[in-house]
Amino acid sequence: MAAAGIARPRRGHLAGRPALVWQSFSKTVTEAAEQRRLFVLLPFSLIFGLVAYALLPAEPQALHYLIGSLCVTGCLVLAGLSHSLAGLRVATQLSAAWLGFCLLALHGLAFGTVMLAVPAYGTYEARVDEVLSSDANGIRAIVSSMRPIDDSRALPIQRARILLPPEPKVEVGDVIEARIRLAPVPGPILPSAFDGQFHAYFSGIGAYGNAIGAVELIQPGDDGDIARRVQALRNHIGERIDLALEGASAAIGRAMMMGDQSAISDETRDVMAASGLAHVYSISGLHLSIVAGGIFWLLRLALASLPMALTWPNKQIAAIAGLSAAFGYLLLAGGMDNVPAFRSTLMLALIFGAVLAGRRALTMRNVAIAALVIILIDPASVFRASFQLSFAAVVALIGIYELPRLSPPGNGGSVERALRFISATAWTSFVAGAATLLFSAYHFQQTAPLGVLGNVLALPFVSLIMWFGVLAILAMPFGLDGPFLKLMGWNIDRMVDVAELVAGWSTALTGNPILAGWTLLAGLAALGWFAFIEGRWRLLAPAILLPVILLLGFAPRPDVLIADTTQAVAVRDGAGLGLVTGRTGSFAVDVWSQYYQTEIAPIHSGTRCDSLGCIVKTEKFSIAVIRNSAAFAEDCFGQSLVIARISAPKGCGASGQIISARDLARGGVQWLRWDAAAGRFEIRPAIETLNRPWRVLPR
Repeated sequence: MAAAGIARPRRGHLAGRPALVWQSFSKTVTEAAEQRRLFVLLPFSLIFGLVAYALLPAEPQALHYLIGSLCVTGCLVLAGLSHSLAGLRVATQLSAAWLGFCLLALHGLAFGTVMLAVPAYGTYEARVDEVLSSDANGIRAIVSSMRPIDDSRALPIQRARILLPPEPKVEVGDVIEARIRLAPVPGPILPSAFDGQFHAYFSGIGAYGNAIGAVELIQPGDDGDIARRVQALRNHIGERIDLALEGASAAIGRAMMMGDQSAISDETRDVMAASGLAHVYSISGLHLSIVAGGIFWLLRLALASLPMALTWPNKQIAAIAGLSAAFGYLLLAGGMDNVPAFRSTLMLALIFGAVLAGRRALTMRNVAIAALVIILIDPASVFRASFQLSFAAVVALIGIYELPRLSPPGNGGSVERALRFISATAWTSFVAGAATLLFSAYHFQQTAPLGVLGNVLALPFVSLIMWFGVLAILAMPFGLDGPFLKLMGWNIDRMVDVAELVAGWSTALTGNPILAGWTLLAGLAALGWFAFIEGRWRLLAPAILLPVILLLGFAPRPDVLIADTTQAVAVRDGAGLGLVTGRTGSFAVDVWSQYYQTEIAPIHSGTRCDSLGCIVKTEKFSIAVIRNSAAFAEDCFGQSLVIARISAPKGCGASGQIISARDLARGGVQWLRWDAAAGRFEIRPAIETLNRPWRVLPR
């Protein structure tokens, strides 16, 4: 009886546990809503609205916007009249989502451009709006106000991105004249890959091109222009770095001091990415925190040592100095065009503003404010990897910072403080790496399994790089920057040594994950939950997301890839791919090989070619690639797939499937996967619709 008496309460206790868990969960959600945590969901609602607009198959009409606006306004009015707080909260988030839906269209009206549809060549006069990079290979610039000279064709585009010769050294505001060859902005090279047309359109860039021959400087810009002065300073710093350093040291030094990554080699990028240190040469929160936080700490220490400053507001003075340093660094890094640096500067401005106001600095609310500002200014940045990575890392770090701590840190001795510093660095790297893993895997198809170790080993060198860089800039007016740049270069070399060491250890651990597009939205939803909920319940969504993505999130790999602007056709050949037509070393083939981390053989093992075309046969399917119209009679039938870059007769491919010249012109690169159950290919074009303003219409 005693045993039975003990067992009954235990069963009751177990039966009641789900109710207790649900009570704790619902209480956490209610408290988060009542404590105004819904504010941090506003940027997420905006982002979901932006994504909904971008995924539409066609551009909405004015009537659609009017109906949507009336519906959202009606929801707000009804929520207000009903005095329902819950209804008002839902209506507010709905309004934010609708604003996000409209935001890209409004941004396109203000800054969008007509996209160049056919190549153009002629002599043009143009104004230099921005210098992206400048080295021995040339000057990459954004130009506007392109006026045709003589009988050159007038262009409807607002701006163009062009490559100019290294001489003369053009600057922002200069008016130049040159013979320029322009081409349409290329679309994505694979389905769901980076869409250059989308981002170019919202930047007002309607074409890419290069200058042919000499460039004539017609009119220099105004020397008093702030942008021109900043660019001149950037050029001067870059020249001083090139004088003191060379190779990877100079390239990384330019990237870390002024945001110019153009000289970093592919080999260095691969090593830094594999070791988890690719973020180091992209100016972001780490760099700005070292510079601005260091200035804040040093000035506060200096003021504290002055007897006359004991009654001064030393903390506020140091905060103003740190904020000024952050904005100065932002100008050197490219200003608002550098999204990670701009986001980090906004965060530092909010943190230092909180210090000035005597408020708590590191809060999720400040993260939300910074995100809202960036989204409203540049909504297209939401679709770039830099925004997603930086936003995810900051949300995760602030969220972990908000969790209850097990024990407060003690003072301890120097050894204990050093161990705590190493532990904090490792923990910060782990949290940021875990938060950005999904986004980096989606955009770069690469992971850094030993990234925490790489960051712990490299952080001392990174800190010294930044500090010697600051000292070099301060010493440049006096011509004394050489020793500081040399010391900066030595630390860059040691950082690269660490990257190579960790990348070598990671060789057998890295993979090539290809994630489905829905995983980004799932990651965004999990990040929104993590930001909204306080306490340990915020870990629920990431804990659910991880197994779901591991089980369902990986996208299949293609069996056939067909380029639209070259002759390249790659077909599955064993574990890799082989070319039926085209050549290795072309842009499309190199991108495919890098994206899937697969060597593409110059010739497929099952290919037979003649002057009329090629036939490739595998165990699953056969493909005909037609070069000459005389091949249609024999190759149009009996094949699983026909690829014809010339006009095909009606009925060609009736026994299988056909990719025609029209399909390639409208859809760009074609991705195909063999469906054994259906006995046919699943076909995905890189461009799914042309009914959007950023698309280049085929002619």
